[in-house]
Amino acid sequence: MTSETATADRIDAAVALGGRLAAAWGSWSPTMTPDSKRVAFISDRSGSPEVWVQDVALEGEPPPARRIALSADPVIKVSWSADSGWLACLVATGGGVRTQVWVVRPDGSEARRIAGDAHEHAELGPWTRSGHRVVVTFPSPAPGRPTRSYLADPRTGRLDALAAGDLIHVLDVSLEERFLILVDGERGRQFCVVVDRLEDQHVPLLPHGTGSTDIAIVRPAPDGQAGPLYVYLASDVGLSRRQLIGLPFGPNGHRGEPRTLAYRDDAELEAVDADDEGRLLLLVWNIAGRSELELFHTGTHERVPITGMPGLVATTPVLSRDGGSVVLGVEGPERPRELWHLDTHSRRWTRLTAAPRADGTLVVPTLEHYAAEDGLPLTGWLYRAKEGDGAAVIHLHGGPEAQERPTFSPQHQAMAAAGMTVFALNVRGSSGFGREFVHADDVGRRPESFGDVRAAAQHLVALGAASPDRIGVTGRSYGGYLTLASLAFSPGRFAAGADICGMSDLTTFFRDTEPWIAAAAVTKYGHPERDRALLEAISPLGSADAIDAPLLVVHGELDTNVPIGEARQIVAALERRSAAVEYLELAGEGHEYRRADSKRRLLERLVRFFAAHLG
Repeated sequence: MTSETATADRIDAAVALGGRLAAAWGSWSPTMTPDSKRVAFISDRSGSPEVWVQDVALEGEPPPARRIALSADPVIKVSWSADSGWLACLVATGGGVRTQVWVVRPDGSEARRIAGDAHEHAELGPWTRSGHRVVVTFPSPAPGRPTRSYLADPRTGRLDALAAGDLIHVLDVSLEERFLILVDGERGRQFCVVVDRLEDQHVPLLPHGTGSTDIAIVRPAPDGQAGPLYVYLASDVGLSRRQLIGLPFGPNGHRGEPRTLAYRDDAELEAVDADDEGRLLLLVWNIAGRSELELFHTGTHERVPITGMPGLVATTPVLSRDGGSVVLGVEGPERPRELWHLDTHSRRWTRLTAAPRADGTLVVPTLEHYAAEDGLPLTGWLYRAKEGDGAAVIHLHGGPEAQERPTFSPQHQAMAAAGMTVFALNVRGSSGFGREFVHADDVGRRPESFGDVRAAAQHLVALGAASPDRIGVTGRSYGGYLTLASLAFSPGRFAAGADICGMSDLTTFFRDTEPWIAAAAVTKYGHPERDRALLEAISPLGSADAIDAPLLVVHGELDTNVPIGEARQIVAALERRSAAVEYLELAGEGHEYRRADSKRRLLERLVRFFAAHLG
């Protein structure tokens, strides 16, 4: 067998492995009945995300789950009402960015849409604690118009006005529905307020402008605490990292002093949930991408670490109303998302759903530390190819506030199986590493992140994991923009690039994206009018003539977050000068690619593209 034949066989085998991994379904976003005996969740086991319901069995094999049919569109969120009578679901309209709110009985009957359609975007908020109504929010449809939230009756579809503001979301509603916890503000500068609906008062919870707060829940105050109610927040306002903050409040504008209740020097608090009585909290900490869980007793401030979690990353945790159960998604590099149950008394873990294992040996990444060009400490997860010969691909996540974590990635695994080492970065601007780090790329500091990608390439060479002339770069959303920027502003540095749903011109992005997305993005990228010169200078489209590496561009047909024009204009610019560019448009997909067939098509195209240009 010739070396060329062996290489072709290896690429074919990697594509086949990637196809199996892309089809390996998972389960996530659980929600429980008040008695913790049933769970509803999202699963793509049928090829597209849908709602499934099953009993919680803590002995023997997991019981069969029942599919709840809604529309033909993907379902991306489900929430069980506090009275067990309804499921509220968030559905991606046509598979795109805009969403609709549906309600359905747990047996699948009485399904109907109560908010949102092809032209109107609606978002799903929390149920009231009584369970009779659910919050629905309509983001601003145009600049200068407010975002509005309503309480929706699932039986009739009636919407009663609840709140209005710029970029508001309702995070929680008190038991008697008198108090709301609202979050408002742009990305990285979000703030929370308590709204007293009876007195029509708004009380800020923490100072505004020194950090961000986007998680808050309200519960009865712990014994001995001032005030009838207590709010728990995950915040980095005035702090180096996100921590657990608590403060009492009550009628007539009463607001106590905020107090740090739980913190870690090595981690950020990424999720909080509470039982109905406010006696027990579930805390999820993020340690450079891995998850650790704690139980926090509000009366004594005792913190109980939870050990034995069957995976590296925990997602969408839910604490039962009585505090006795936790259900959450768990995943890792070798297995898709599964649902697990934790008994908070015995600390026993039980699997609720079993994801299929794909055949083939998968790579467990290692966390690499390297220095940016200006010396800033950076990290990335290295998927070292077992049969690598110098080819490597740098992967860039979206956001930029997202975070690369050791999760289940068919793309990374298929690349590694094809002989290409993958270095999945957390460049400046990523979340999980503290307040200063997540803001280190804001507005005028954006070009500094371009250097982080160059430094990663140098690190791969120094490790002996890549040849300097055989390094590619790829990413999605903001990572797609950073891919284009790496090619346009560092010509000759990378051998190939793949831009997946990235922005090619920040001025046209602001012009064409959804109004509520543009309004929230100014703190990250700059204002489309005041900072126009900057946006033009750092837009890859304006320097497209400098792109000298083969480029693959991928975009979803229905993407209105990063509109499809961003892909078409960079492709057209390269085609005008006969540059090496390929284009893949995924029909029926928005900004997130949720259908198994789309994932397989994308994965095969990526593997074969980089194998051809890095070989």
